Amino acid sequence: MRFQSLLDEHHYLGALPKIGHTLRYVASYRGEWLALLSFSAAARKCAVRDQWIGWYFRYQYDRLHLIANNSRFLILPEHHYKNLASRILSLCEHRISRDWEEHFGYPLLLLETFVDPRFFRGTIYRAANWLELGKTRGFRRTREGYSTTPQHSKKVFVRPLQSHCQDHLSRPILASHYQYGAPKIMLAADHMRALPSFFDQIPDPRRRQGRRHSLSTVLAISVGAVLCGMEGYKSISGWANDLGQKARERFGCRHRNRLYSVPSRTTIREVLTRIDPDQLDLALQEWSEQFGTIDEGLAIDGKTMRHAFDEEGRQTHILGVVGHQSKQCLTQKKSVRCR
Repeated sequence: MRFQSLLDEHHYLGALPKIGHTLRYVASYRGEWLALLSFSAAARKCAVRDQWIGWYFRYQYDRLHLIANNSRFLILPEHHYKNLASRILSLCEHRISRDWEEHFGYPLLLLETFVDPRFFRGTIYRAANWLELGKTRGFRRTREGYSTTPQHSKKVFVRPLQSHCQDHLSRPILASHYQYGAPKIMLAADHMRALPSFFDQIPDPRRRQGRRHSLSTVLAISVGAVLCGMEGYKSISGWANDLGQKARERFGCRHRNRLYSVPSRTTIREVLTRIDPDQLDLALQEWSEQFGTIDEGLAIDGKTMRHAFDEEGRQTHILGVVGHQSKQCLTQKKSVRCR
């Protein structure tokens, strides 16, 4: 692919594979390529950006899809003309949100980029009216999570694509036009560490033989996944598999061969179908009393369970209470009535 080969040849970082949703642009004049740009998934964490937006950390992962990272920008060697870079950035800004929505089903609110001050000063971004927010802390993503020691800090630039983008990104309830896929709510590290302890007193319904994961860990991961918007065994298992090594350690996962492993979907299903629901509900209420105090409003809803009748022919109903801000299910109550 010509685009990637030119990046490999001329960009100091080389070509970049697709990171989540990605769009690539070629700036040309009379059929001749002048510059290459790629926009891809935003950085999961960036302190100065997150502070500038002002969003609550639990909503952060649910809003990252509204930010794109200008991950590569290359002016080809023979085309370094005055004002060309800022002109290309301006043209991209005017069309990228529309292109993003056409390809991926939702618009963009903000662009970001990172500039290494060892090589560049970010002049072209300043000339294109991007905002310089500060510098990163120098940590980088690794397979285990993040590097333990900081390395080279980079300058952080952002460019709002719509007015009041900070308000849209930080509001408690995201407008439906900007929503995409299942909600992605974040759990704090303290929440991860605390969750298993609330299930320590629940009897394990499984046989001792063949147990690889403690009951408290399986329940904590399952509850954590549901709190983050997952529904069904497959989604819960997928969420668990996406956990980094540090998150797995916080949940008390099994450690073997220097790696923490998560329970399989079969294990999760077996535990959730056999556990005592009343004891689980009591444990969740205790957890909510300690961590569910941030909600300013509650949503109460009831559901009638189809084909759920007891021996006397009474149908089962479930009443749930969910916090608006945390999106936590604070409690559920079951009742029955005659048909």
